[in-house]
This record gives sequence, C-alpha cells and structure tokens, in this order.
Amino acid sequence: MTRSGPQSTELEQLRRLIQERTADLQRIKAEYDNYRKRVRRDRLAVREIAVANVLKALLPVLDAVDRACANEPLTPGLRDIADSLQEQLGSLGVTSFGEVGDRFDPACHDALTHHVVPDADQLVCSAVLRPGYRLGESLLRPAAVEVTGPAPPSRSASTPECGVRDASAPAGKPPLPVSRS
Repeated sequence: MTRSGPQSTELEQLRRLIQERTADLQRIKAEYDNYRKRVRRDRLAVREIAVANVLKALLPVLDAVDRACANEPLTPGLRDIADSLQEQLGSLGVTSFGEVGDRFDPACHDALTHHVVPDADQLVCSAVLRPGYRLGESLLRPAAVEVTGPAPPSRSASTPECGVRDASAPAGKPPLPVSRS
C-alpha cells in the first residue's frame, strides 16, 4: 500500500502541528518551573530580610541585658533572661564579634577613636565599645571599637579640606567630615 498524495501531506501537517504543540508545552512547562523556582527564592529572601529586621530590632534589648549583667548584681532571674536570650539568638544563627586585639576591618568595625602608635604596622581594635553581630554571613550591626595603630596617610593637595566641596562631588550631598587627632 502506498500513500496517496493528499493523505501524505495531511499526515505531515498533523505531525508538524503535534511537534509545534509539544514544543509549546515544553516551553510553557520550563517557564512555569522557572517561575516556581523564582517565587521560592523570593520567598526565602523576604523571610531572611524579615528575620534580620526583627533581630536588628532586638539588638538594643540584648545590649541592655548585657549592660545590666555587667553593672548589676546577678540575680537568678537576670541570669535566666540573659542565658535564654543568648541561647535563642544563637539557635537562630546570630553570632557576636569584636574582641580586643582583632585586626581592624572597616567592613565590620566602626572606629570611633584612633590612637596613633608610630611603630605599629597595622590597625588593631584596642577596646570594644559595643559588640557587632552577624546572622550567618550577613552583618546585622558592626562592632563599635577604639583603634590603635599607625597614623593615617598624609592628605595630598588634591584632597579637599573639611567643609570644602570637591568639584567632582555630587551637588546635593554635604561633604563628609574629616576628623583630625
């Protein structure tokens, strides 16, 4: 049996139509899978941001409890509150950082004072005024520290003085203050 001309072309058209519809369905399925993955990723990101915001709001409470433990006689109730707060924050992945002797890192430390030591070769945290906190790898709050180390590099003639706007600086922003020790 041989196929006749009109039946053969009709069969070929149907096969081509099936292939087109199959390709369309595969494309739509891939788009839907990507959409589901994107929504899942966005939900996780929103959750992480919400958790970080709640934890940032609790950091002053943690500071107050730490100050109370350092300056007040430790009652069993105060000790229980401090331990419970530390345990719960630790279970969420919150870690504190900032120790005397740590190398100064401007990405995670706020230097509030700088004590110049001429023979020092690097900046070191000489006092921790307020600990910093991380949630996993993200920074919740930088540590406030006093820094000891070499003098900052001398200012060049191209660096503007305090209150003098550089011509390349944006017009709407005030100049950054320059502290001199």
